[in-house]
Amino acid sequence: MKLNFSLPLSFLFALAIFISSCQDTKKLPILGPREAVSVKNEDGSMGVDTVYQTIPAFRFLNQDSVYITNDQFKDKIYIADFFFTSCTTICPTMHRNMKTIFEKYKDNPEVMYLSHTIDFKYDKPSVLKKYAQKLGVDGNKWQFVYGSKDSVYKLAERNYLVAVMEDTTARDGYIHQGWLVLIDKQKRIRGAYDGTDPKQVEQLTKDIPVLLAEDKK
Repeated sequence: MKLNFSLPLSFLFALAIFISSCQDTKKLPILGPREAVSVKNEDGSMGVDTVYQTIPAFRFLNQDSVYITNDQFKDKIYIADFFFTSCTTICPTMHRNMKTIFEKYKDNPEVMYLSHTIDFKYDKPSVLKKYAQKLGVDGNKWQFVYGSKDSVYKLAERNYLVAVMEDTTARDGYIHQGWLVLIDKQKRIRGAYDGTDPKQVEQLTKDIPVLLAEDKK
């Protein structure tokens, strides 16, 4: 089941999509909480810098029953999402769309993919392995990861800004948002796109080279 954002956060993501779709845009916005901090300049004077929220260090089991950490994504940009293998609502559409992006950039070593299962009861590594094989993306470039409920749910809501939850009244027992979240090499959120919306998925496809180009300037 798809879950709606609260108004302020949905507006933030919608604004980012609008900005990134403008023809003159050369740099993607940085999303999420931020704070102003005092810094000392080279000449000794004091100034103000902006510190953005970043994705913290993590450690999860992947589809090969191997622990992976944020080290696997060093010097990479990646697309993250939250799903579960038995989902019959938005997940199949999300991952079909995500696979089209995977195919387009599969030869680019700077682009990776990270899918977190929210079904901590059933989606053990062996299940994720079968899922990845069925999707046709089993390999190091697209990681499917499993972790405890607490670790995955907190990471989703606090850092990726994606709502996930158990719900016994829901069709499949869980509800979550279908965002594909674009993360830069500094671990900051640079875009969030509805993985079920072809237009937003197309925009994500266009934004990837924009983000890659930032590090080459």
